[in-house]
Amino acid sequence: MSGLVVCGTSSGAGKSTVVTALCRALARRGVRVAPFKAQNMSNQSAVTVDGAEIGRAQYAQAEAAGVEPEAAMNPVLLKPTGERTAQVVINGRATGTTDAAGWRPDLAVALAALASLRGRFDVVVAEGAGSCAELNLLDRDIANLPLAAAAGWPALLVADIDRGGVYASVAGTLAVLPPDLRSCLAAVVVNKLRGDPGVFDIGLLASVGLPVLGVLPWLDGRLPDEEDSLDLTLASAPPGATLDVAVVAWPRIANATDLDPLLAEPGVAVRAVCTAAQLGRPHLVVLPGTKATVADLAWLRATGLADALAATDATVLGICGGLQVLGRRIDDAGIESGTGRTAGLGLLDVTTTFHPDKIVRRHPGGGYELRHGRLDPEGDWFESADGGVWGTPVHGRFEDDRWREAFLARVAEQAGGAWEPSGISWSEHRRAHHDRLADWLEAAVDLDAVLGLIAA
Repeated sequence: MSGLVVCGTSSGAGKSTVVTALCRALARRGVRVAPFKAQNMSNQSAVTVDGAEIGRAQYAQAEAAGVEPEAAMNPVLLKPTGERTAQVVINGRATGTTDAAGWRPDLAVALAALASLRGRFDVVVAEGAGSCAELNLLDRDIANLPLAAAAGWPALLVADIDRGGVYASVAGTLAVLPPDLRSCLAAVVVNKLRGDPGVFDIGLLASVGLPVLGVLPWLDGRLPDEEDSLDLTLASAPPGATLDVAVVAWPRIANATDLDPLLAEPGVAVRAVCTAAQLGRPHLVVLPGTKATVADLAWLRATGLADALAATDATVLGICGGLQVLGRRIDDAGIESGTGRTAGLGLLDVTTTFHPDKIVRRHPGGGYELRHGRLDPEGDWFESADGGVWGTPVHGRFEDDRWREAFLARVAEQAGGAWEPSGISWSEHRRAHHDRLADWLEAAVDLDAVLGLIAA
């Protein structure tokens, strides 16, 4: 049916947040809506019920829309493995690797997935990628205005005022685009305004050539499901917190959204650490997932964190790649690093061998797995003999309220302290967050005008 492409003047302008808010707001009006992103680049992903891997943002947007996430919502996912390389996931399945110079996406793949959604939903809200005016990438852009042109849909431009230069960014976007793509832009929404909205001159911005449908205020507080490496925030310091959690901030961190439920706990303080000096004396250290396990293990040793972990009194938890690092060794003949055999930290009695075929599956007990590493022995939970080091290949475990409460109580017990469960329901917390986003959007943006664009 009908649709809208939400583009940005830059990365981090707020496209994902606006699309999530639109999905929730339209769903509350009884519209059957689906999110879509033709090509995403992120190491934050999730697994659908049928075993497909998609970007975490599209998974969350589907939840906001009240529909089941599926592969068609993110047909192309690029997962960075280095400065210039990435794993390629097409329609939910890993197909190989590419580099920045050689990557040429196929618009036909995106349009086929989009056609599937258009046949089953009233409205599709498509999220663009980065800036829609990257002239050096227009010939390979399948997520922004070339998609809008191919689909015959209008595009809404999101402009970030917080970073300054909003007038120039909108005017510059219009100025550099070729006429056929510029004509796809139908309106602009300004995002992240702090302070008095009366200071901002909507008429002046509209004079550059696009109607302004609203000015969105700055959203206080951390936003769950952050997927852009520019926006990841692994820190919270609620007053009265009794548990101190240190998260190892890998250079190529993956599925950092595993920590979202901990960040929402009022009795838990979370902080990111990159050096041994920053570690201090936490109650819990979490080694999250990584898309470059061997390279990040080398980084861990170079920063002194490996030695600090061996000496810490804190409970240590490794998730997926973090588990592999804590094991005795990693064998990789070229799937991820090509370094052959690498000694792990030896804190857990498990070894990892990388295989070409990727395990992508929902876990029966909750959560999901995304890994090339085969474990010996296989299992979903590992503990050291002294009970101080734990590991799991399963992502999303903290989303289980009972599991999270029991886990944190055990951490507190091992630290000789106490922790009182907050009673937070993670699923209700996420629903409330999506409703908050919809309220935020509807209070500042003319949603009827947005629907008018879609209908037209």
